Amino acid sequence: MEPIFSVGIRSLWDELRHMPAGGVWWLNIDRQEDAINLLNQTIAAQDDQAKVAVITQGYHPQKIVKVDDNHGPEKIRVFTMPDSKNGLKYMRRDLMCSLNPEHYLFILLVSDHSWENISTEALRKWLHGLTKWAQRYKCSLLLLNTGINGDKQRSLLVSEHRLLNGLASMRYQGDICRYDVSFWCNEKGVSAQQQHDLHWQDEEWQLVETAEAELQPRSDEKQILSHSAILEGAPPLSEYWQLFKTNDDLFEAARDAQASTVIFSLAKNSQIDDLAHQIHTLRRQRGSALKIVVRENTASLRATDERLLLGCGATLIIPWNAPLSRSLTMIESVQQQQFNRHVPEDINLLIDQMQPLKLRGYQPWDVFCNAVSSLMNNTLLPQDGKGVMVALRPVPGLRAEQALTLCRPNRLGDIMTISENRITLFLPFCRINDLDIALNHIFPLPAGDIFSNRMVWYEDNQISAEIVQMQAMNPEKWTKPLAVSLEIDEARRVERNGKPVRRIAVPTTLLKATSQEQAE
Repeated sequence: MEPIFSVGIRSLWDELRHMPAGGVWWLNIDRQEDAINLLNQTIAAQDDQAKVAVITQGYHPQKIVKVDDNHGPEKIRVFTMPDSKNGLKYMRRDLMCSLNPEHYLFILLVSDHSWENISTEALRKWLHGLTKWAQRYKCSLLLLNTGINGDKQRSLLVSEHRLLNGLASMRYQGDICRYDVSFWCNEKGVSAQQQHDLHWQDEEWQLVETAEAELQPRSDEKQILSHSAILEGAPPLSEYWQLFKTNDDLFEAARDAQASTVIFSLAKNSQIDDLAHQIHTLRRQRGSALKIVVRENTASLRATDERLLLGCGATLIIPWNAPLSRSLTMIESVQQQQFNRHVPEDINLLIDQMQPLKLRGYQPWDVFCNAVSSLMNNTLLPQDGKGVMVALRPVPGLRAEQALTLCRPNRLGDIMTISENRITLFLPFCRINDLDIALNHIFPLPAGDIFSNRMVWYEDNQISAEIVQMQAMNPEKWTKPLAVSLEIDEARRVERNGKPVRRIAVPTTLLKATSQEQAE
């Protein structure tokens, strides 16, 4: 009898878990730690007599695979594979040299950059050969693809149901993971287009239990609760409008609403933190039927602040330069809408991950690389919108260390480092079309007068690939900035023999008059 293997999520039903012999299943997973947890949980979910082999590409298997003494097979075969396309190409041949693949479950752990140099046609050809191989030897292969670019692979593979038996993804959502099944085929039938929420509890992935909510009355759907500043001094527009003088009063009234429209006013940047907590509370407690709108009175929102409010549950943010008539039209456009995005339970998680890096200015080479890499791996931030990295090479006759003294960033998160006579800057949440404006704010002189050329990376794949190359650089090539000269305050506190030296001003005549000039 041919074996039937299972994905290591016990609370999933068999239609989405079983992997019978003779098939290939592909899972895209955002975070490496989630992939490792699923790998070990999948091993533990197999029978004690099951044949299981783990293949890692770019990872050390002894540091990843953890054996459960009470569950899982008695023996696990472990293999490593070169981090190159040749490793994937010759994987089947190399496995045949070590074991008989019949009735084996192979778990392959790779990272998304493994597919960068592989064309779409070559990937299809590789999958076709892998599927034929699995069917011939009646084995199963579960491929765990880690990285934040899983959507790209999913778009390529969603139509390859003839080559794959299953395609799914685990997307990190802050406090949960969204398990999105594109299609899954096994002895129970075919399942497609299903989404489930998972959370890591008791050292295993479990489905989030969702109790069916009773239908709530939505008699207040036409009701609009608004800050009085929204209407710019005008009276309520109809009997459905209710005005409040402060956001706090508006928040207390909205805590009893079910499907109303709540419009907050934002007058200054210091209100963002309180407003984020109020929006998060309303969205978590009052549900998805509530429409939460924020209107700027003055230009006070940065891109990071806007993402924070949207991540906390805001439906719409109206910019400060939108006139009242346009604002009312935008408010009408969100009526009868349902809020479908996931809002994490812990708002501190949102605040920590939505706000910029807690660094500014020059950073050592390794600190710079680690900071940018952590930001690129943040799945709560939008793809290809995390920032811009630019490498600037000074004009001939000017050293990078000297040009660094002119670099004066004002925003928190703007960081830089130097090496090989060039300055590398990372500007978080900066758009490529705003790069010249940002450089003009950072340098007191035009950038074209200081630097002869530049290299720019603004897509996540480009930045991540460059950071990998930067991390591989030998520490001997790292460059340190110029030594800081004596500060003014330190110069004023000069001491001699333990006693402060008093400085006495001496008048000096720059030009002395000659005797002829004195006679005249």
